[in-house]
Amino acid sequence: MFELDKLKAELGQFTGTEQYYFNPLYQDMTYTDGVNYLVSTVSAYWLLDIIGTEFFPKQQSGQWDSFVVITLAVEQHAMKIRVQDGNNNDYLHKPILFTDFPDGEWVLWLVNGVLLLPSEY
Repeated sequence: MFELDKLKAELGQFTGTEQYYFNPLYQDMTYTDGVNYLVSTVSAYWLLDIIGTEFFPKQQSGQWDSFVVITLAVEQHAMKIRVQDGNNNDYLHKPILFTDFPDGEWVLWLVNGVLLLPSEY
C-alpha cells in the first residue's frame, strides 16, 4: 500500500542536493536528489521526459523565464500540468488523461535548467 503522507513528509526533508542527475537525451537539464527520489518512488520517469523535451527547451531558448513553476494536479488517475512563471502568469496547461501518479497537488521548480523541489531551493 502506497503511503502518500509518508512520501510528502519525506520530500519535505530534501534541502539542497548532493548530486545532480540528467537524462542522456537532454543532458543540459539536470535534476536534484529530491526530484530523483520522487520520480523513482512513484515510477514517473515519464514526467522527466515531458519536462525535458517540452518545457526545458522553451526555457533554454528564452521563450520562458529562467524560473518556472510546474504544478501537477492529480485526481482520479488524471493529471493537469500547469506551467507558470514566478508571478502566476500561465505559460501552459497540459492534460494527462491517465496516470498512476499519486493524487494531490505537487509542485516542482525549473530554475536555470535545474528541476528541483521547492524545499531544495
